[in-house]
Amino acid sequence: MTVGMKQVLYWTPRVLGICIAGFVSIFALDVFGEGYTFWETVTALLIHLVPTCIVVVALVLAWRWEWVGALLFTSLSVFYVVLAWGQFPWVTYLVISGPLFVTGVLFLLNWVFRKQVRGAKATA
Repeated sequence: MTVGMKQVLYWTPRVLGICIAGFVSIFALDVFGEGYTFWETVTALLIHLVPTCIVVVALVLAWRWEWVGALLFTSLSVFYVVLAWGQFPWVTYLVISGPLFVTGVLFLLNWVFRKQVRGAKATA
């Protein structure tokens, strides 16, 4: 495994986790068009940002312990499909759960090759 590939393996799941958090947080913006009062809007926004907070917590834990990230991101992927099954077209499950699952697999690979990957990160 080349040094560049090791760095890609280290950073890809982390950047993808950040992108997932940003993507999920976009769905919270729909509360602004509902005609709520100020405090109702604040409350609804906080409730809608709970999934983003879950992804961010998973990412913070995964940043240090890759095996935890592998477990959490794949679990979040499966949990979303089970929770929302039958409510949306299959593409929705793919768009939400797919990146979560891929991130989990990348964290798993990062954990499996952790000595090589962290060695490459330290030398870069």
